[in-house]
Amino acid sequence: MPLNSESKFPSRRAYVVKMRSDARPGELVGRVENLVTGASREFASGRELLESIASDLEANVEGRP
Repeated sequence: MPLNSESKFPSRRAYVVKMRSDARPGELVGRVENLVTGASREFASGRELLESIASDLEANVEGRP
């Protein structure tokens, strides 16, 4: 049986989410950083956090830096 060399959880899709120290309960304010590329973006809501990650994933699929 051949082993699949593709990881289900590739490092390229690993992120660190850092919350601002002044963020209050119910708020998502901070920065998301890709662990492999080092690219980071700030976000001010849950929607912006998800859009940042989605944008990074789309860029990877399209071959953009």
